[in-house]
Amino acid sequence: MRSAGDDLISVSVADPEKAQALAAGLRESGYWLEAVAGIDSVVVRFEIANIARTDAEKYLNISVENAPPLRAKNKLIIEIPVVYGGECGPDFEFVCEKLALTGDELIAMHCGEYTVDMLGFTPGFAYIGGLDERLFIERLPEPRQHIPAGSVGIAGGRTGIYSLPGPGGWPLIGRTAKPLFDAAADEPFTLAAGATVIFTAVDSL
Repeated sequence: MRSAGDDLISVSVADPEKAQALAAGLRESGYWLEAVAGIDSVVVRFEIANIARTDAEKYLNISVENAPPLRAKNKLIIEIPVVYGGECGPDFEFVCEKLALTGDELIAMHCGEYTVDMLGFTPGFAYIGGLDERLFIERLPEPRQHIPAGSVGIAGGRTGIYSLPGPGGWPLIGRTAKPLFDAAADEPFTLAAGATVIFTAVDSL
């Protein structure tokens, strides 16, 4: 447990699934202004004007010790058709060369079923775990200033999907035409923590 700001406390958690369960329980308690799950941590914000940090830390310790059991997994299953390489994946060839893989090998390793660990970085950006260890690659040394929505990148053992256009430093291996954001929907982002994602290869957007 550590301070993450004047009114913020961060607590380490074993894995994304436990982080989501703990954050949900903390939000339901009504004690915290916010409880946000990360991949291996949960950050809570408390009312610093009314609650002493020592009291907040004590209550958080109790909450962690009595954390709710893992809930049923998110039943959302989303197929993501991806065009790999070319204009859709500007770093595809670089990744293949860096990892000593053929294009077909990279696609075969990447296609499959995964779980969304969390959303973050930019609105709706999905961090997806379970990537084949042979696809481990670092972020780009210089991030791009603009990345199209639907872009699919890999870095640090995870896949990232950009729901909205914006900056980013993940090597891009493909892009999907599947709508990932709908401002008029009750849940504007298609992807959610705990959802199952299935990547499939297609020839065109």
